[in-house]
Amino acid sequence: MHSYTSEEEGLMRLALKEAAQAALAGEVPAGAIVLNGEGEIVAVGRNRVIGLSDPTAHAETLAIREASSKVGNYRLTGFTLFSTLEPCAMCLMAAVHARLDTIIYGAREPRWGAAGSLVDLASLPGLNHRLTLKGGLLADECAAIISSFFKHKRAAGRR
Repeated sequence: MHSYTSEEEGLMRLALKEAAQAALAGEVPAGAIVLNGEGEIVAVGRNRVIGLSDPTAHAETLAIREASSKVGNYRLTGFTLFSTLEPCAMCLMAAVHARLDTIIYGAREPRWGAAGSLVDLASLPGLNHRLTLKGGLLADECAAIISSFFKHKRAAGRR
């Protein structure tokens, strides 16, 4: 288990606020924050798959796109991505292609997680970039927002 700073916890709380906004819009509640090498927030993202009619509009990919656009480079060397959920295969590989240094995530995702839960894509042989993965930051809070979302969705379906 990794130990985290109060600053990192604060950043994950910002990602959780993005996740809550996604939930209010009827989206799966996931949020992401991208920091540059100086520790400044460059981009934020929340799931917008439904709202944008885009299966790639996950919190992480939207935050990576915004960060790349703001800095004018698809390579985000020295940058860190905070995500409320363990990244899926698409998001993890987007981070590898963007050359992010680190991904810090909250809750594990047993059905889709590509950072060790379902598969460990970051360890594939032959990748030309390696990033650091750290999980478990505010994991209970990150898992609770997902659980609550789907509990309410199932309850609404029974009415």
